[in-house]
Amino acid sequence: MIMKHIKYSDYSKLEKYFRHQRYTLCVYSLPSILAWSNEYYVPYGVIENDALIVAAEFSEQKENRHLILPVSPSREYSPEELYELAKKLGFASYWFVPGEYIERYEKSRIKSLFKITVQKEYEDYVYNTVDLAELKGNKYSQKRNLIHQFERDYLSRGRVEAGEINKSVASECIDFLEKWCKERDCDRAGNDDLACERMAAINTIQQIDIIDVKGLYLRVDGEISAFGIASYLTDDMGVLHFEKAFAGVKGLYQYFDNLCAKRLFEGYSYINKESDMNIPGLAKVKLSYHPAMRVKSYRLDLR
Repeated sequence: MIMKHIKYSDYSKLEKYFRHQRYTLCVYSLPSILAWSNEYYVPYGVIENDALIVAAEFSEQKENRHLILPVSPSREYSPEELYELAKKLGFASYWFVPGEYIERYEKSRIKSLFKITVQKEYEDYVYNTVDLAELKGNKYSQKRNLIHQFERDYLSRGRVEAGEINKSVASECIDFLEKWCKERDCDRAGNDDLACERMAAINTIQQIDIIDVKGLYLRVDGEISAFGIASYLTDDMGVLHFEKAFAGVKGLYQYFDNLCAKRLFEGYSYINKESDMNIPGLAKVKLSYHPAMRVKSYRLDLR
């Protein structure tokens, strides 16, 4: 099998392999796989029967090259099949193996073929859609208070406008993202994850008309001050790939997050908000919304 570089031009051909796929880690989304492509990381793929085999190749940290689990709407590879596939393709490891896969097979069976390592930094946060859309109960009282303040100071005064992200507002969304990154100092040494995320968001915005994602922007006083981009993951779970809002507008983030839950995830029981990338402040925010579950990520290295 010869693996080839996966590009946005391949989207329509590959999208069918992700329909009804079973894995609940955010990496098992085709828009995500494509978005994170950059000068350091490139996704490769090959079709084998009814599955898409996806690999990550790196220009510098070549020791990080890896496969993810084959993506298929109709079947799952056993640990033995994974082992043989990796050997055949010349890879030493699988990354982003969801906890549910480990649970489906006896650990002793997997351990006989692979060394199992927890990837804590890639553990996803998953929420009940109804919780984030309704924010009921005492645990969300602070969120509701901030939303009410935003509605009083901005929404009720006609200072807010929301709309769908498309090509006509793409450049404005990218301009907002650059300003947001200056707020967060994305280019500072040690902020590599934020810098890569910025590039992934730009890739997605630029291709938003040809891929199956939904985008929502919010203007405050005529200026785009928040945006969110989501896609499907499994039959009952969507994934919020990007959600950004200016920190200086009180209640904006809470209001916008609630709006995203209502508008971007209709028909989905769960919202995957991806990992915290080992950023303490981001972890605190994600925990404050009371996830319904955490999806563990594992690395499997061939023995």
